[in-house]
Amino acid sequence: MKIIIGSDHAGFDLKEALKGAIGGMTDIGTDSGESVDYPDFGVRVARAVSSGEYERGILICGSGVGMSIVANKVPGIRAALCTDVDTARLSRMHNDANILVLAGRRTDLKEAVAIVTVWLETPFEGGRHARRLDKIRNIEEESR
Repeated sequence: MKIIIGSDHAGFDLKEALKGAIGGMTDIGTDSGESVDYPDFGVRVARAVSSGEYERGILICGSGVGMSIVANKVPGIRAALCTDVDTARLSRMHNDANILVLAGRRTDLKEAVAIVTVWLETPFEGGRHARRLDKIRNIEEESR
């Protein structure tokens, strides 16, 4: 599975630790703890997933809220801010989330690894959930 990861300065340390713990991800930055604007990195990851270049993405900022807002502006993106394993599992099973968002200032590495692992391994259930995602796609189309 092709995965792209990005963060702002507040998510930099967790991003670097996750890359070491999990591996196999393309990192688009940021490359230090120096202050940057989260939308610049959030939109790059979201567009790469939306275009199909990557199957899934991971974004990290301080609270996770900013990256969630940015990513969900891109058509076809279903970014989910997950602060625990159960939310990560449900975001995949019920929402087919294609971007995982983490709170770099609120999530320790052990919990982040558990969240990412479950999120990557959990399949979408389909069924009644697919019908709901179709409704979301229709909302996106109507909003263009």
